[in-house]
Amino acid sequence: MTSATFNLKLRTSNILWRIVDLIVGGIFIYAGALKMFDPVRFASDIDNYKILPWTIGVALAFYVPWLEIFCGIALVLRFLYRGGLSILTALVLVFTLATVAAKVRGLDITCGCFGQWASHHEMVTRFLERPVAEASNASDPCARANGDVAKRAHLRSALAMER
Repeated sequence: MTSATFNLKLRTSNILWRIVDLIVGGIFIYAGALKMFDPVRFASDIDNYKILPWTIGVALAFYVPWLEIFCGIALVLRFLYRGGLSILTALVLVFTLATVAAKVRGLDITCGCFGQWASHHEMVTRFLERPVAEASNASDPCARANGDVAKRAHLRSALAMER
């Protein structure tokens, strides 16, 4: 491998990581800003997990959005980068554990990640609805052969009931 090839690969890798930093930082800035403008709603979303007392949830609802914004800015500007990345990693880990705990206990919650917007758009469910339907039809030879409309309608109604 020549020095020029190595430098090109290194530069390409740095550019790709920089793009990832900008995207992730932008997502956290956006999510933090949405929650910052409606802290009462975010406090309610935190309380829906039934893990923390209401007073701590309210305090977090005022603190976490600003933390997300500042850490997102750290990723975008590459200032205090490792600290921002570490804090965001911890926030995502805590969120993941809280979500798993809520699902295990049978709680039907919205994540609260994007404030009020997420409760109206249910983007994860809508994003996964079509691939799940297609995968179920692909594994059923009768549905593939006949285009079983009733089975598809049943699957759609089952997905709608999960929402």
